[in-house]
Amino acid sequence: MTPVLEIAQLGNPVLRQTAKPIENIRDEQIQLLIDQLLATVEQQNGVGIAAPQLGQSYRLLIIASHPSARYPHAPMMEPTPMINPRVKDHSNEMVKDWEGCLSIPGIRGFVARYQEIELEYLDRLGNYRQQILSGFIARIFQHEYDHLEGKVFLDRIVDMQEIMTESEYQKQIVRQDGTR
Repeated sequence: MTPVLEIAQLGNPVLRQTAKPIENIRDEQIQLLIDQLLATVEQQNGVGIAAPQLGQSYRLLIIASHPSARYPHAPMMEPTPMINPRVKDHSNEMVKDWEGCLSIPGIRGFVARYQEIELEYLDRLGNYRQQILSGFIARIFQHEYDHLEGKVFLDRIVDMQEIMTESEYQKQIVRQDGTR
């Protein structure tokens, strides 16, 4: 069984570093890190995670979209490791929505993200992949990609009044309209 690792919290210097590219995807430590990320995001019921959140400054992230109490309308997507991802292009349209983060528990922010992005990455076997993501899944990717650049979602908040606690988010946003 792959161990679930502790998630680095806001204030940990690793979250503010630009992550290093992975040079040897088949390295045992990199493959173990992928398994640890997958186990941790599943155990935490998250929709994504990046290697810096586990204290490892590598350009590696996981998108694992699924409906949950935090994101009731999230689409299903098989957990997908993305190694050395790169944004090739994005739409002009930006959409604001609420985000949270496993590294910043209990806080939500209203963040603008590109509606659609085109990206390239390597899968865990080293195969080159290109993909176009839109909507919530594009948002997850951009959020996790920020971790590789040493940023967190709070860095993208323009109006400090667009931050709230998770409990207020549940009361005001989720329960208010019933659909989120």
